[in-house]
Order: sequence, then structure tokens, then C-alpha cells
Amino acid sequence: MRRSKALDKIRAGKTVRICALGHFIPAFVHQAARAGFDAIWLDLEHRLIDEREVQALLAHFHLADIDCMLRPPTLEKSRLYRYLEDGASGLLIPHVSTEEKAKILVEAIKFPPLGDRGMDGVGMDNYYDLPDMDTYTETSNRENFLVLQIETLEAVGHAEAIAAVDGVEGLFVGPGDLGLRLKASNSTLTLEEAIATVAQAAEKHGKVWGLPAATPEALRKYRDMGAQLLVHGSEYGALKKMLDTSGALFDALEGA
Repeated sequence: MRRSKALDKIRAGKTVRICALGHFIPAFVHQAARAGFDAIWLDLEHRLIDEREVQALLAHFHLADIDCMLRPPTLEKSRLYRYLEDGASGLLIPHVSTEEKAKILVEAIKFPPLGDRGMDGVGMDNYYDLPDMDTYTETSNRENFLVLQIETLEAVGHAEAIAAVDGVEGLFVGPGDLGLRLKASNSTLTLEEAIATVAQAAEKHGKVWGLPAATPEALRKYRDMGAQLLVHGSEYGALKKMLDTSGALFDALEGA
């Protein structure tokens, strides 16, 4: 089974460099790996990619030797661990607001004694080879990670309890959803205060945390706060850069 680059970085106390992808673009996977990213957040919550295309993309992740942190469109147990069997390094689960939900997710994707994941063993994660089952389950529990998104006021209030759940590797703030809910509730809690609360909960229970960071300044700020899961860049960013430079390119063709 392939070792997780993200978990290697986490265990060494280093920052995991992550970018995002939401379309079937195999070349992006390889370019991200060459650029030095450790993982790609593959978003299937807000983006529609055919299941067979997801399987093909995951093969490219293995070819490029880069982690896939997959955000699934479902909480169906068998589909969650099938993503791991198909080669995802870990799952990023949106909208986890309680300790109880965190425990259900651990049960779904971790093998005993941590959870109750179903056994197969001949998927892409094990390169379609019959494994030694004890080695396979132990390695899967060690090299497949579970990160839970903190996106509601309730989740912020339960951040310590969620972080304390055995089998959860990390917490990930969704600043868009969380910021929207803070505003809609007229809460006196600011987004930055909520982020700090999540950071403290993760540190207290020995878990990692992170969030998207749009600028180099934000990356440095959250890294200095202890964030190890930092997301920056996507296929949209690459397209925007192309559009931003198109004016100068077209100026060169003026009159042509």
C-alpha cells in the first residue's frame, strides 16, 4: 500500500501543501505533483465527476505519487470506504457538527478495532493484489486519514469533543460556510475567533487542523497559528491566471 505523503508531513510536524481540483483533469494531478504539492483536495461535494472518472483520476494520483484528500458527495458507509479502496489517501467530510457524527464516520472508514469498515483488500489501494489481511487492515488504518470540516456554530462549540474522537486525524475549517452561518445567526463570534477555537481544540487533543488560504500572507498567518493542512490554488486559479494575462497577450496582437 502506498504511504501517505500528507501523513508523513503531519507526523514530522511539517505543513501539508494542498491544492484543489473539481473536474476530470488528469494532467492537473501530475502538474500539481511536479509543483511540489503533497495532496489534492478532490471536491465531489460541489462538483460532479462520474464514478468511473473518479476511479481513473485516483489511478493518476498513484502514478504521480500525490495524495488525494477526497470530499465525498455522500455519507453512505460502503461508498465512503470504496473511495479508499479505489485509491484515495483520505476523506474530507463536510458539515460535521457533533461528536456523535464524528464517531459514525470513524466507524465507517476505519477497520476494527477503531471502526467497522467492510473488508475487501483487492482494490486499487492494494494494487489489486490479495493482501495479508492483518497487515492490510493495520496499514489502511495508519495510512488512510479522516479530516472533518467545521462549518457551523454548533461544530465550533463541539470542536473539542470532535477532536477528541479516536480515529479522527484532523479538523478543517470551512470559512465560507462558517462565515455565512456566523453572519446569518448574528453571532458575536468572529470568524477569526472561531478559527482560533478550532486550532486550540486540535492542539489540545494532538490533532492537525487547517483551512484554505487565498494569499501568501494568509498561508504564513495560519501556519504560524499551527495549521498543517493548508490549501492554496486550484484549476480555477490556473484559468484565472490565464485570463489575467490575456490582455497583455491580446495587446501584442493589436491590429492583427
